[in-house]
Amino acid sequence: TCAFKTLLLWLWLLLLLMMMMWWWWLVWSGCAIIRPPRDGGIRYRGLTQEQVGVQILPVDYEIEYICRGNRVIVGPKVRKCLQNGTWTDMTWRSGSRSGSGPRPPAASRKKKLYIGALFPMSGGWPGGQACMPSAQMALDLVNNRSDILPDYELELIHYDSMCDPGEATKLLYDLLYTEPIKIVLMPGCSGVSTLVAEAARMWNLIVLSYGSSSPALSNRQRFPTFFRTHPSATLHNPTRVQLFQKWKWTRIATIQQTTEVFTSTLDDLEQRVKEAGIEISVRQSFLTDPAVAVKNLKRQDARIIVGLFYETEARKVFCEVFKEKLFGKKYVWFLIGWYADNWFKIKDPAVNCSVENMTEAVEGHVTTEIVMLNPETVRGVSNMTSQEFISALMSRLGGKNPEETGGFQEAPLAYDAVWALALALNKTVPPLKARGRRLEDFNYNNHDITAEIYRALNTSSFEGVSGQVVFDAQGSRMAMTLIEQLQGGSYKKIGYYDSSQKNLSWFGNDVWIGAGPPADRTVVIEEFRFLSQKLFAAVSVFAGLGILLGAACLSFNIYNGNVRYIQNSQPYLNNMTAAGCMMALAAVFPLGIDGHHVHRSQFPVVCQFRLWLLGLGFSLAYGSMFTKIWWVHTLFTKKEEKKERKKQHLEPWKLYATVGVLLAVDFLSLMVWQIVDPLHITVEFTREAPKEDLDVLIQPLLEHCSSQKMNTWLGVVYGYKGLLLLLGIFLAYETKSVSTEKINDHRAVGMAIYNVAVLCLITAPVTMILSSQQDASFAFASLAVVFSAYITLVVLFVPKMRRLITRGEWQSEQQDTLKTGSSTNNNDEEKSRQLERENRELQKIIQEKEERVSALRNQLAERQALRSRRRPSSGQNQNHNASQPDPKSLLPPPGYPNPPTDNHSFSNSSALYPADSKMSRNHCHNSQIPLLYK
Repeated sequence: TCAFKTLLLWLWLLLLLMMMMWWWWLVWSGCAIIRPPRDGGIRYRGLTQEQVGVQILPVDYEIEYICRGNRVIVGPKVRKCLQNGTWTDMTWRSGSRSGSGPRPPAASRKKKLYIGALFPMSGGWPGGQACMPSAQMALDLVNNRSDILPDYELELIHYDSMCDPGEATKLLYDLLYTEPIKIVLMPGCSGVSTLVAEAARMWNLIVLSYGSSSPALSNRQRFPTFFRTHPSATLHNPTRVQLFQKWKWTRIATIQQTTEVFTSTLDDLEQRVKEAGIEISVRQSFLTDPAVAVKNLKRQDARIIVGLFYETEARKVFCEVFKEKLFGKKYVWFLIGWYADNWFKIKDPAVNCSVENMTEAVEGHVTTEIVMLNPETVRGVSNMTSQEFISALMSRLGGKNPEETGGFQEAPLAYDAVWALALALNKTVPPLKARGRRLEDFNYNNHDITAEIYRALNTSSFEGVSGQVVFDAQGSRMAMTLIEQLQGGSYKKIGYYDSSQKNLSWFGNDVWIGAGPPADRTVVIEEFRFLSQKLFAAVSVFAGLGILLGAACLSFNIYNGNVRYIQNSQPYLNNMTAAGCMMALAAVFPLGIDGHHVHRSQFPVVCQFRLWLLGLGFSLAYGSMFTKIWWVHTLFTKKEEKKERKKQHLEPWKLYATVGVLLAVDFLSLMVWQIVDPLHITVEFTREAPKEDLDVLIQPLLEHCSSQKMNTWLGVVYGYKGLLLLLGIFLAYETKSVSTEKINDHRAVGMAIYNVAVLCLITAPVTMILSSQQDASFAFASLAVVFSAYITLVVLFVPKMRRLITRGEWQSEQQDTLKTGSSTNNNDEEKSRQLERENRELQKIIQEKEERVSALRNQLAERQALRSRRRPSSGQNQNHNASQPDPKSLLPPPGYPNPPTDNHSFSNSSALYPADSKMSRNHCHNSQIPLLYK
């Protein structure tokens, strides 16, 4: 171990010695002299054998090379050694080692600024085929201008990204880590631009794209240094909003293909229409099959529909649109304008609709397309019109067919991108010079120069070959939008919209299938519906007659209150029933009152009358009948043993207390309802289906009494009343065979309860279902009240009137003259019960006597047999006489009737006495028992 450590020590010392010798050779070889800093740390690389390899020096140091031979210094400032012994692009300083030769010419003093560009020459979008010549043409014009960057020369370093983010990552590394330093990056495709723009912030680089339309790039938090001359896909949205406002649409629907670009565009549209006060009523999306989404649009009554999908999916969508009849004069579709002009006529095996069907379905739809070439003949900052630009570009392409050249439509955008960059750099020179800085001082750690370029680009505004070049707050181009409409199978231009100036240029040649632009929804005509006055008058007449009938019954009951028959029917309870029926009938009038009769401000009073009259009327009428049937069941349906031990006495105050409890419960519940959640008027909306083909919907307005928690209150009231009705039916059934003198009309009460309960249990749910039909609802509710009141009054009072009229029992003074008859009639039930009790007692006595007779017969037969064995047989006559019993021995005991002469059994005891024998009830004797035996 010790020897190994010693060996390592010697090796380390040897290595240190070799490094010192190598460094000493570098210093004394005369190749480099290290001096204090002047311009900051710079990385240089020599290219000849006399030069040293790559040297990375500390910050604030510089290397000075002696100009000998063909030496070249490569770095942020490229220098070449000239024959006169000076370096190119160096400021002349007297006394310096590099200034021994003559001063270089002015052309050689122009400094270069490098632009790193990625042009997709192949791949999914080969836009670089036309965009790169266009950008190079712009660079040539800029470098020849003396008023734009006079001290600088722009140079383009470009690679083919193939529109592939993976390939672009490798090329971006080469651009960043290979000299010279690039001051700006210019990517193409949206995917490549996303990668470059997200990474550029780490190197303080501005990114200016010419061919990226993804809305995701409009994110300053994620891409803080990104600009683009290609408008975002969301630029269609301001145009759409402008058209919505022009045609006065405030309700739209959307359907989109589920991709990132369309989702981002739709999110932006949703925000813009919200700010404009426009509602997106339906938002549908699909991945491959749009059938369900289109059906949902039809179901939700979508009229103005924005469609965001690719061309192949557009054919699928409009095939389903044809099937669902979601086209015509009621509908307007907004589509993207970069489809082929005959996209709906292309045969697609995935679409099972004919060309005629597709042509019919797409007729009249509107498209929006970004204008990439200025339609006006205006000379912009490059002193070139749009048509002159197209001619110059065609000459650069060598006569190549534009339709076969990728990016030909986006070429004006690449041209204007170079001009935007040149103008922005030119704008930064004065402020940088004021702070002692220069554009050539830019490096990847310099944030100040990047900030100046950002401010200059952000405020750019000039006329280019693609139109007015302006960037919004997200760095996206604000351009004009072309608006077209499909008319007769071909697209016609109907206007332009400049989103930067908010100027709509309208040609006025838009054509509609109907009389004009359709409505954004079904036209709804509001119409107040009132109750039929004929129905209200007819029911009111019946209710008025019912009130008169109730008053007559009440008067009759009060006038004959001293008649015993009326007294035995509990007249005070009957008076409550009559009063309750009259109150319920009076509620029919406020039930039929609506806005046709009273002002809307007075309607809550009508609602209160309805509630209180019905509630209290039901409590009085039904509560009094329920009280009768309750006490009849309580007192007269017990076992006979209990009835024997308990004197049956019904005190009137118990009846009145029961009615008072029911009435108090209803009163308190109505009072709580009135205080906590009072009734108010509500207008119910119930739409009717459109008639024929008219785009009109009738919307009746019905006035109702309601409260915030109406369903809760109705549930409580209906539940409580329903239980009372069911219990009343049960008690009426249980007491149907009970006979009592104290409440002599309980059977009539039971019949009335049956009818009232059935009518109420049927009417309550029916009226809730028919609440939207004012006539049917009123008819059911009012007629149920009228019939219930009529049935109750007729069943309870008409039999009493008939009895008193036919028998003359009108006044109490007549009770004395008709005492016997009246007493007999009124005591029939009590007599019947007494006779039944006596009958049961007599049956027991008869049974005991018959058992005694049977025992005596057995004894007699035994004695007869003993006698016949003791006497000797003396002949047939003697035997015969001996076999006959003694007539005296067969006589019944004292007090019993004589037996009949025939040999019949004693089973029929009613034959023991003549038929005309009679018995007095008060003088019952044992000899008269058969008359009472049943």
